[in-house]
Amino acid sequence: MTTTRGLREGDDPITMLTAYDAPTAAIVDEAGIDVVLVGDSMGNAALGYDSTLPVTLDEVASRTAAVARAPGDALVVADMPFLSFGVDEAESVRNAGRLLKQANADAVKIESGPHTVDTTRRMTEVGIPVMAHLGLTPQHVNRLGGYTRQGTEQDAAEEIIDLAGAHADAGAFALVLEHVPANLAGAVTEALDIPTIGIGAGPDCDGQVLVINDAVGLGEWSPPFAKQFGDVRGEMVDAVEAYRDAVTSGEFPAEEHSHVEEALEDLY
Repeated sequence: MTTTRGLREGDDPITMLTAYDAPTAAIVDEAGIDVVLVGDSMGNAALGYDSTLPVTLDEVASRTAAVARAPGDALVVADMPFLSFGVDEAESVRNAGRLLKQANADAVKIESGPHTVDTTRRMTEVGIPVMAHLGLTPQHVNRLGGYTRQGTEQDAAEEIIDLAGAHADAGAFALVLEHVPANLAGAVTEALDIPTIGIGAGPDCDGQVLVINDAVGLGEWSPPFAKQFGDVRGEMVDAVEAYRDAVTSGEFPAEEHSHVEEALEDLY
């Protein structure tokens, strides 16, 4: 990934999508997406949880390893799940290192705040690339009171700008900005020497990220800042119903889907 302001001098924007398994990661990479994020959004998108909070480090490690086994050149970034970082610095570093060492991630992403500046610095010091994340941080949903837009007041916006600079200075190689006003995202992007990647943050970031379910139309709902570029759910429903009908009608399996071994004809 490019980490300089050259992104504002004619380079293509960074593209990032989530993936939680090898087949999806292979499709994402084949399409030319730059970064595959193994997000803790797997909690809602793949594991059946109501939020990201129950997602465990073991689950992220397993899914990251699957994504990393898919062929391709995309950068694989693993999300640090709730309470796997930020409580004890040494444990945070060990957990992040596990995602690189055992699950073959290229980098980790951490939902950031004042408490993660030193953690980011320490991780980068020992060779763990860190992608920071500011704005709406879903792991803080209980504190925030919901998935509301962040940085809408002057003090909150200035805090995001300050924290963005602090994490860049601490060694973060990129910054995700989620669900913040577009003009705030533009100001952060202009202030930093590292690339910003927006989700619900307007067009002035250096790149964009979406949850794969939202991008391809797999879920029944997507947030207002997302766009569905397909109807995968509809296609799957049609295919599953067609399979059901073919089995119940006896059309499947047909002769071409079966093999008869002549040597076994005397069995019945």
